[in-house]
Amino acid sequence: MSDTALLFQQAKRAWTIARKDIRIYYYKGPVIIFGILFPVFLFLAFAVGRDLPFEFLFPGLLGMVLFFTSTSISPAVAPWETQAKTLERLMSAPLKTHTIILGDIIASFVYGVLVSAVPVLAGVSLGIKINQPVILMLGTLLAGFCFSSLGLIFSAAPTSMPSTIMMLSVMVKFPVVFISGIFIPLGQLPEWGRVISFVSPLTYFTDIGRQCIQNHGYFSLGFDFLMMAAFTVLFLFFALIIHQRTMPKRI
Repeated sequence: MSDTALLFQQAKRAWTIARKDIRIYYYKGPVIIFGILFPVFLFLAFAVGRDLPFEFLFPGLLGMVLFFTSTSISPAVAPWETQAKTLERLMSAPLKTHTIILGDIIASFVYGVLVSAVPVLAGVSLGIKINQPVILMLGTLLAGFCFSSLGLIFSAAPTSMPSTIMMLSVMVKFPVVFISGIFIPLGQLPEWGRVISFVSPLTYFTDIGRQCIQNHGYFSLGFDFLMMAAFTVLFLFFALIIHQRTMPKRI
């Protein structure tokens, strides 16, 4: 079998795993709580009672929804599979480790992108004007895959306790949200705050949202996309390397 045929075969198997994850995990309680309700209530806690224009608030809301939804499924799939003893069947099948990992990322990516479409549609219906819709769509797709890859790193620990992984991921995601220019624009942060914000991929997606809606951002669009692509490659690389080492320990 040629390399192209093998690649296509593994891609089909990754999509099959993604469909399985979609069918099983989209309606799990932790996914709904940490992926949808959590960012919405966090946004409301910040926005209610403040005289801030919705054009300023909207990119932050979109960034939080995409970030939390895209990182809500991928961290929990591995411990759930370990707990249910279904990971053993996957590992005994003719599947490569990166195929399993890619399937989990795809499921989380699709979930994040679909849910993030809801605030976009709601914003447009409330009068938000998206000046560069194609750029925002491309940024959403890239950021969704980037955040989903990050979620796989959270689940690297060979544990069968989803609650442990979810709490660990929240401990990381909370600080990331607050340093990413969502609540305070990057230009208004102190210098040390801007330096810290550079290590967050959410910073660059939020900046893309501000440019597409408010017509101004802190970085150029090219730099935002370049940094998100770099973070995607970095997260995907580490997710594959770490899971190749820890996945056998789950059996």
